[in-house]
Amino acid sequence: MKINSIVFLIIFSVLIIFPTAFGQTSTEGSKQKSIEVKIDTAGDVHVKHVIKPQVLPAQIDLIDGIKSNLTVKDKNENDVVFGSLNENESIMIFPSEEFVIVEYDLSDQLLLKDNVWTWDFFYLESTIFLLPEGVDLVFVNERAAHLGEAKGITCHGCKMILEYSLDVPTQFDKIKIQEKGFLIETRTWAKLTPIIFDPASEGLNFDVLDKNRFVTMIIPVALLSEPYQIFLDGEKIFFQEYFSNGTHVWLNIRPQSLGEVSITGLISPEIAEMIHSQNSEFPYEFVVIGLALIVIIIIGVILVKRKK
Repeated sequence: MKINSIVFLIIFSVLIIFPTAFGQTSTEGSKQKSIEVKIDTAGDVHVKHVIKPQVLPAQIDLIDGIKSNLTVKDKNENDVVFGSLNENESIMIFPSEEFVIVEYDLSDQLLLKDNVWTWDFFYLESTIFLLPEGVDLVFVNERAAHLGEAKGITCHGCKMILEYSLDVPTQFDKIKIQEKGFLIETRTWAKLTPIIFDPASEGLNFDVLDKNRFVTMIIPVALLSEPYQIFLDGEKIFFQEYFSNGTHVWLNIRPQSLGEVSITGLISPEIAEMIHSQNSEFPYEFVVIGLALIVIIIIGVILVKRKK
């Protein structure tokens, strides 16, 4: 008989002896100090549970997935005897006066589709996720979270669709109004036409050529500030304004169909005046053409008079 089976029988016997006490401890809150999920660039996952000292045998549920390299040790790296339940879906450990550390690898949970890593995650404990280096933007249930200097996120009690990308292509578009220039940065795997400024609507327009892909735009607030509205072919769509550093705002959309995207907001009085004066100016090209026509007419009149 395998040692895990023997251990399980011993623990099960203890539970029979102390059924009431064990039932009480199951409602006293989490037996775990922390759960850490570390994801590498290849989508492989390493999980680490830190279990609090227990006066009774404790059953610890593990995160769903095909597990490998399962270890159960104390803080001094000594092996701790444990029992495996339901093909490693959970484990049973003996009472311990020290923290117990459970570690294992998962290799089948993250799915790469259209350059986006996705994990349909469910685990009813607060869980820390450490993302691969280079990821500064993640989506939780389609809502963006800007990591900044942080290395990951914490999910509390945790049911979510986690999505992120590595090496997302970046598009830069320069908007020029008179002599003033504004640079718009867009991060997306979707194909987009160049972003232009429409003086008539005082907003930004572009076409999206791939559907159901995240589009994140970093827009200077000196050009366009809140309140924002975003339309796809004239129909208002959901967007998220999820970060601002005072000079730029981060807007995110996920168009469900192809079409023209229009973004409107508040134009500053300075920009509005520049647009008005630009629209009211008579085009320079027309002035040149008009002067040229006048000169040609005058020369024609002079030549006709000379012939007479």
